[in-house]
Amino acid sequence: MPNTISVSIVSAEEAIYSGQAELLVAPGEAGELGILPNHAPLLTRIRPGTVKIKIPGQAVDELIYVSGGMMEVQPKGVTILADTSIRARDLDEAKALEAKREAEEKLTMSVSEQERAILISQLAEYTAQLAAIQKLRKSRQ
Repeated sequence: MPNTISVSIVSAEEAIYSGQAELLVAPGEAGELGILPNHAPLLTRIRPGTVKIKIPGQAVDELIYVSGGMMEVQPKGVTILADTSIRARDLDEAKALEAKREAEEKLTMSVSEQERAILISQLAEYTAQLAAIQKLRKSRQ
């Protein structure tokens, strides 16, 4: 059996993934983070994006969208506490496209600074959801 690391991804709604991984790639605050077994301890915020999990013995990676949160890495395990997490295959592309379009449209209007910050955050989430869908499509080819 290959060298693996324990991975747990949870959100307020549910525990979305718990299992072993050969590699985990997550959207860190300053860029993509690749985590292998025996990684040095790390605590970081994660931004909206796709978590890729290379599961031992499986040809296709598990892709999970996270809307942001925290990630703790220890040599034998990774825990991601996500604000929201959804398996990429469960994302609704049409809904994400429509929500992104609406957020972009509202940004062109005169809105308060607080509303603008919320819209920019929502736009980042919908863009990350669409990127997760694209990654899933590429992984299936």
